[in-house]
Amino acid sequence: MRLIGCGVGPSLKVHVKAKRSLSQSEKKKRPTYIVTSLSNGEDILSDLPVDETKLPERPGQGLRYKISHIQYKWIALSNTTLGIFMASLDGSIVLISLPAIFNGIGINPLAPGETDYLLWTMMGYMVITATLLVAFGRISDMFGRVRFYNLGFAIFAVGSVLLYLVHGTGNAAALQIIIFRLVQAVGGAFLFANSAAILTDAFPPDQRGTAMGINQIASLAGQFIGLIVGGILASINWRLVFLVSIPFSVGGAIWAYVALRETATIREHQRLDIPGNLLFALGLTALLVGMTYGLQPYLTSSMGWTNPFVIACLGGGLLALIAFVIVEQHTPEPLFQLDLFKIRMFAAGNVAGFLASLGRGGLNFMLIIWLQGIWLPMHGYSFADTPLWAGIYMLPLTVGFLFTGPLSGHFSDRYGARFFSTAGMIVAAGGFLGLMTLPPNFNYIVFAIFTLLIGMGMGMFAAPNTTAIMNSVPAEHRGVSSGMRATFQNTANTLSITLIFTIVTIGLASSLPTTLFQGLTQAGVPAIDAHMVANLPPTSALFAAFLGYNPLGTILPAQILKSLPAATQAELLGKTFFPQLLSVPFKSGLRIAFSISAVLMVIAAFASLLRGKKYTDDRSESDVSED
Repeated sequence: MRLIGCGVGPSLKVHVKAKRSLSQSEKKKRPTYIVTSLSNGEDILSDLPVDETKLPERPGQGLRYKISHIQYKWIALSNTTLGIFMASLDGSIVLISLPAIFNGIGINPLAPGETDYLLWTMMGYMVITATLLVAFGRISDMFGRVRFYNLGFAIFAVGSVLLYLVHGTGNAAALQIIIFRLVQAVGGAFLFANSAAILTDAFPPDQRGTAMGINQIASLAGQFIGLIVGGILASINWRLVFLVSIPFSVGGAIWAYVALRETATIREHQRLDIPGNLLFALGLTALLVGMTYGLQPYLTSSMGWTNPFVIACLGGGLLALIAFVIVEQHTPEPLFQLDLFKIRMFAAGNVAGFLASLGRGGLNFMLIIWLQGIWLPMHGYSFADTPLWAGIYMLPLTVGFLFTGPLSGHFSDRYGARFFSTAGMIVAAGGFLGLMTLPPNFNYIVFAIFTLLIGMGMGMFAAPNTTAIMNSVPAEHRGVSSGMRATFQNTANTLSITLIFTIVTIGLASSLPTTLFQGLTQAGVPAIDAHMVANLPPTSALFAAFLGYNPLGTILPAQILKSLPAATQAELLGKTFFPQLLSVPFKSGLRIAFSISAVLMVIAAFASLLRGKKYTDDRSESDVSED
């Protein structure tokens, strides 16, 4: 116990001690003293009320002391919000800048043998993050969530700096980008595994929904700002795309180290489930890699699902995950806390969250192709400009999320998650059904209304569902619970992209060759050449549209194009020729995909309805205060 003067009276003396209860002897010696709890975790003994802002700075505390008067929950919220914003910004800014990045390093990602670089740049981050989330959540429960959250910021910063410093061109540069993106993914996994747990530790139960809603605003703001900033920076220099995340990651690492403190109680003598970690990582990685390579054509097939490598990955991954479940049932301290599924709120929330992500995960991917490959060129936009404008025209989706996310989070603190999450899924299902009715060349106002409904529905669902899951588990399992929730979500997103992409590709493969052959021959392309081009895998055209390339300029061989009259070349490479050919075959597959998404939303609503009334694990709230 240390004695200091507080500066609020000439004779007042106060005792500052570590956070603990007063002994009986202390109480007897100073029976008139009152206790004032400070926001930095200390207690003040004084004979008068203490104004915390007038306390003198303690030697050696510096910035830590200067921010100590801020309630800790707001410090935790600001830092986790910064982390979510940074990760979302980085994801969207890289996505829209892929053409500039590949042009900068001198690679055509759609050329034979180069598609692997495109797929791993797009999907590698998601694969690694999904694989590591549960393990990192469990490790954080064992050794401290704040410690590993800080480490995540630091690793992400290192990855960002390395990406900016990529040297060389060609395949070597592409390989560096992929590896350094995976470094970022490791840091991102630490951030995602712990952010919800840190917020749950810092906020009382009746404010957690509001905190989760604010996090959602940061996530969506990052996605939208990334599209705009990425489009601007990519036009200047592709390296600036990676430079922009450095100040966020470095600043976040410093802020986390200075301001965050461990509030969770760490149980001693815990053991890491090494067999479970290895089986889960191996199984999920193999499964996600198989899904990724299933998107590539194989031999004469338009997709890669018959590729022996893909079959081996999918089969081996499933076997490893089955073995993982068996091992976990006989492990004293398992990686995957299967007993948590006995909690009704936890089980129903994760099932609903998985189905919601499965239905929505591929939505952005398909809307981007729809806008960039068909609608925007038909309305006069050049293919090179479509990535930026697609992000702008998808703004209603973000606005809907921003409007209902914080509100539903706030009201779920009072009334529980069941109504808001269930209603959100119904609203989102209505939006998907509405998109099914639109023609390829739609009226934008109607499109905006339906995407706004989907955004509003997902906003109503997300914060209440996450809060309900985290409230339902014991405090000692919050890290692994957060990791499990995020793993379900990320895995469902990857599965959704592959599922919807496969459905659309199969639809195109059945009708696009005939349509394309007829269009090319009518434009003057020789029948032999038109037949060869028309029977190329449609995935090339879809990836070209996704990247903002002119699809025919990509799939039509240069020697054929040069042999045609200038007027024919101008017609084939114009803004409307290919979009008109693509629109009808694309729409048939898209309607099937949207109908599946609508059904998944309805099932998710039913799962959400089964979660029961508002529930909080009372054992976990003894350490949560307003400080």
